[in-house]
Amino acid sequence: MNQIADDAIDAAPPTTNRPPELLELPDGFALRRRTVEHADEVNAVINRNLEHLRPWMSWALVAPALSRTEEMTRLGWQLWEDGSDFLYVLEQSERPGSVLGMFGLHRRVGPGAIEIGYWIDEAHTGRSLATNGAAALTAAALGLADIERVEIHCDEANAASAAVPRKLGYRLDRIAEVPPQAPAETGRKLIWIQQRAAC
Repeated sequence: MNQIADDAIDAAPPTTNRPPELLELPDGFALRRRTVEHADEVNAVINRNLEHLRPWMSWALVAPALSRTEEMTRLGWQLWEDGSDFLYVLEQSERPGSVLGMFGLHRRVGPGAIEIGYWIDEAHTGRSLATNGAAALTAAALGLADIERVEIHCDEANAASAAVPRKLGYRLDRIAEVPPQAPAETGRKLIWIQQRAAC
């Protein structure tokens, strides 16, 4: 298993309202801004992973048509331009355009905060890819001029997802009771936070 560097989530001084479009990860992987050119690969990896995703993702209950994925990638591009959401594909650095998972930064948790979401292709789990990707996104998020807090949310029963913020030194802030949205969810949402270090 990869070791996360002690300074992996140290953020650069805040200078911008958009993260980098390319984030290099250890072991020859990268996060790259998702574009409409990724639609075919995104659709393929989603459809290949439906059984893997369905317990935790309400949108994975039905296989998406390529036209729907194309529509969503166009929307994702516009959200980036608008500065509200920043969507990435996980790829092998030597194979740009390959898609092995999805990551995102989402401005849906209130002022001064942003939420990280992620999932990994089932064939590539257990290789610290979610942890490395979330570490890179944490640093990128804390480099945004208006962000003081990064959050990761997951259901209490999703042990694999909860392991990521725990490894990265996030603090479990609270457990929120919410209606379950996916088959395996308990309705107890763990809300993990990482705050900008005081100067």
